[in-house]
Parts: sequence; C-alpha cells; structure tokens
Amino acid sequence: MPIGIIGHYRCNYHDMGDHHPESPKRMDAIQDQLIRSGLDYVVRQIDASPIDKNLLNLVHQQSYIDHVLANAPQEKGAIFRLDDDTCMNSASLEAILYSAGAGINAVDLVMNKEISSAFCATRPPGHHAEHDKGMGFCFFNNIAIAAAYAQQKYNLDRIAIVDFDVHHGNGSEDIVRNVFQQNSQTKDKFLFCSTYQYPFYPFEMQASDTPPIINTPLPATTKGEEFRQAITEHWLPALEKFKPQLIFISAGFDAHIEDEMSQISLTEADYRWVTDELKTIANKYSEGRIISMLEGGYALSALGRSVVAHINGLIGN
Repeated sequence: MPIGIIGHYRCNYHDMGDHHPESPKRMDAIQDQLIRSGLDYVVRQIDASPIDKNLLNLVHQQSYIDHVLANAPQEKGAIFRLDDDTCMNSASLEAILYSAGAGINAVDLVMNKEISSAFCATRPPGHHAEHDKGMGFCFFNNIAIAAAYAQQKYNLDRIAIVDFDVHHGNGSEDIVRNVFQQNSQTKDKFLFCSTYQYPFYPFEMQASDTPPIINTPLPATTKGEEFRQAITEHWLPALEKFKPQLIFISAGFDAHIEDEMSQISLTEADYRWVTDELKTIANKYSEGRIISMLEGGYALSALGRSVVAHINGLIGN
C-alpha cells in the first residue's frame, strides 16, 4: 500500500501577516522538496475534505467551538485575533476545517487499508489548542480530534500520540488529561509522549514518566545524540508497554538547527531516526499504521528537507 500525503490548497489562504512565521510559504516549501526528492511520484497525494463540524466536540467544548465559528471574519481584510500570536482572516475558517478534516480522512484511509500510513501536510497546526481555548497558532486540535474519532469509530483500545515539536503539545496533553481520562469510554486508551525544549513556550509543562503522559523536557543545548537518548529512555519503553494499535505523530520540525524558533539543534537525520523507531513500534503492534500531522517548522528549506526525511521513514526507504 502507498503512503498518503493529505492536504488542500485552501490551507494556503490562511494568512496571519507577512512577518508571521506560520506562513503559507511552509506548504510551498514542503511541496518543492517533495518534487525535488522524487517522492511526489512515490506517494499518493490526496485532497482533504473539510471536517464535519459536529466532530469538533469530540475534544472541544461547544462554547469554544461556537466562539471560533461565530467570530470567523467574512469580509476580505477583516481580522479576528484569538490571542497575540493567533488570528484569522476571511479564508482562515476554511483552512482550519480542511486541516482538521485531513486527520479524519487519514484515519479512514489507513484503517480501511487504502493507504499504509499518512502525512497530513496542512495548516494551521493544532497541538497547542486545549479543550476550551486555542493558542500558539492553533485553533482546533487536529491530532486529538482524529485520535478521538479513530477510537470511537474503529473501537480501538490503545492509541498513542507522540509529539516531537520543539514546543510542548500542551493542548494534546490537556485533552488526554481532561477529556479522555475523565470519560469512562476513553479512560486509559490514550498514551501521550512529548519532547520539547524547556523552559520554552508555552511554559506549562512538567516532566512525567507516568502514563498516560510521558513528558520529556530537553535543555536548549540539546543535539541529536541527546534527543535520541531521551526518546530511547523515555518514549520507547512506554510505547513497548502500551502496545498501541494506532500511532499518531505531531510532527513539528522547529527543533532543526537552522530554525531560529528554538535553540535545539536537530537535523534531518534525527527526524529520520525517530520516524524509524516509531515505525518499528507500529510494525510490531499497529499493523504499521501511522498518521502524522504537521505542526511546527519555520525555516523553509529545513522544513521541506525534514519532511522528506520523515516521509522516507514512513515509507521505509
């Protein structure tokens, strides 16, 4: 089965300003590197469909959903600011719904064995969005929604969400703790693993080796060797014990040495390594099923090259 790359051109129209790092140019950088690498001939490229809005409340409070939908600008040039870093233009709501919808599409395609794994190349990202608020460039938590949908529709008992973005996936942790763990139907069915620079935005995280939360803070001096050691010591034993039936990856590439967003110094080889390790786990317990969704990564060339390395890992090249 092929690897699927799921996206939509409407995600390019969400624009938070010329100097905002979460830029439409990110999508172009990824597509350019896919073409340059030849992967565009290897993978199956799939258009996302917008999410059914009723699925948003799998993880988000209805009052927050209503707040975003009601304030989405309708007129060209209008802006709605969710916080200092996160705003919507008149095209943003469509992009938000397509970005969340890509995760739903990925779940159905992977679970129905139409593709072996998926990478969702969409924006805006989602892992900072908590159950009752958005922040940090994120409106709805794309990966948590997709994970909740997968558990509910396909009756899965063990789903892992792993996050190697340089920023802590506070929204995903919040949803695992305060939505999934508080519901008898989903309690103990999710494991969340996150590495991140510490101290760093969003400044809310605490180290943990106790499931369902495996938080692994990394100092700003971290390079590839220390990153790999942290994953080996903290993530891999927890994942082996959990035996996930499906793995979701919040794939943020902003810990790259070329990315000025952070001080951690990873390279494409490190992203390939962690993908290989997660694929090994998936092959043992999940029938190889991985759904990866783009989060951060703002140095455009490094982002494109890192995504190529990540997709090659999903393929097993």
